[in-house]
Amino acid sequence: MTRSATETDLGRTRRARRIGRVLTETHPDAHCELNHTSPLELAVATILSAQCTDKKVNEVTPKLFARYPRAADYAGADRAEMEELIRPTGFYRNKTNSLIQLGQALVQRYDGQVPGRLADLVTLPGIGRKTANVILGNAFDVPGITVDTHFQRLVHRWGLTSETDPVKIEHAIGAMFPKRDWTMLSHRIIFHGRRVCHARKPACGACTLTKLCPSYGTGPTEPAAAAKLLKGPRARDLAVAAGVDPELVPVQAVRAEAP
Repeated sequence: MTRSATETDLGRTRRARRIGRVLTETHPDAHCELNHTSPLELAVATILSAQCTDKKVNEVTPKLFARYPRAADYAGADRAEMEELIRPTGFYRNKTNSLIQLGQALVQRYDGQVPGRLADLVTLPGIGRKTANVILGNAFDVPGITVDTHFQRLVHRWGLTSETDPVKIEHAIGAMFPKRDWTMLSHRIIFHGRRVCHARKPACGACTLTKLCPSYGTGPTEPAAAAKLLKGPRARDLAVAAGVDPELVPVQAVRAEAP
């Protein structure tokens, strides 16, 4: 039987917290990767990030934010003009609908301001619970867990929960950690998912969590093969943290954008 099948709830919580501590050391640079200077900008960027990389969103938003600085500007936006600005992020027609409707709802119901409560945020066009938690945690400093695809994949691989519904995953993982840690925990797990524990081929042999992960071996365990899978500007630091020769990390991996 696997460890996750035999361990007690207390044992699983203790292992989860050890994972959390290791991730804190592994990813000291973890943060929200969507550039923003206000709750409105973060809300807009998060809507644009659906089915799109954060890098691409960050390339598009400077012009968008300059053109539409207030909720009222989105509410009264010319659809064709906005579609052209956000076209590179994909699904631009649907996203334009969401942004215009978001602006209208904020003007009509919240005096043009993004509300700072989950119950209010999830009523807004284009904003579900995941997006609401991103906004709360990073724009309002209200702890929240962001269950994106990376988060969901990793907590399953670690055997921390078998839940598949994002809200149930959020509550299951949230119960294992102090509330104050929720936002940064989300960032660190997402960072790990983008840089180390990839969907198709995780870098098991170059991971700092090998002793805590029941899914060790899903990806290559040989350090030379695993090191090539690390991504991002700190790829060689990640290798060192896992006890792997950083010279095994190719230059293109360091230059690669985390997906």
